[in-house]
Amino acid sequence: MALQLWGRMSSINVRKVVWTLQELSVPFTRTDAGAAFGVTKTPEYLAKNPNALVPLLEDGGFALWESNTIVRYLLAKYGAPAPGTAADSVGIVYPANLQARFDQERWMDWQQTTFNSAGREAFIQLIRTPVEQRNAQAMQKSVAATAPVLTVLDAHLAKQPYVSGSAFGMADIPLGCEMHRWWGMPESGFAALGVTRRPIADWPHVARWWSTLQQRPAVRGVLDQALS
Repeated sequence: MALQLWGRMSSINVRKVVWTLQELSVPFTRTDAGAAFGVTKTPEYLAKNPNALVPLLEDGGFALWESNTIVRYLLAKYGAPAPGTAADSVGIVYPANLQARFDQERWMDWQQTTFNSAGREAFIQLIRTPVEQRNAQAMQKSVAATAPVLTVLDAHLAKQPYVSGSAFGMADIPLGCEMHRWWGMPESGFAALGVTRRPIADWPHVARWWSTLQQRPAVRGVLDQALS
């Protein structure tokens, strides 16, 4: 039975799950939900996700919410180390080694608590706020908060090719989606409000990693989607 995913592709959190499913080649169906699509406040949906948010994954009779948790679940169920190889050797796997697993877990949490918190206001202002209502000061504050976050990530990626380690892994997905949201905002929008966003070249290891992620076949329909 194919998995059922509820959520609109304009949601960064839904994109995480779609990307993961595509990496794993797991069949699934997706139904638009949230924002203009509605659905999330119906009694049927609330019985499965009382937060009235997306995404929601249904695997048979099991319903799961919280995007990064869904990514972990999918990797735990469908991703396993290849026989005779290290957990982080090739492909996308769920690390069997606890230290390797929780090294990735912390970066997944960091995406939500730190990177997302820093960049969210610029996204809201530039993408989801009418032009005449945009607040340049709020955008500048978000830009200033994001720069040191990217510096932390750049230092991490100076030591290894992926956030997850020597091979692409589950931590790269939430952070890759966050990168898509940050760099997917048009430079013209910042300039129109007199806000300066530093170029990605200022973080060369981040730039290299981001370029590599965009070349993965499984990101089609995810990282190549315009923000909305």
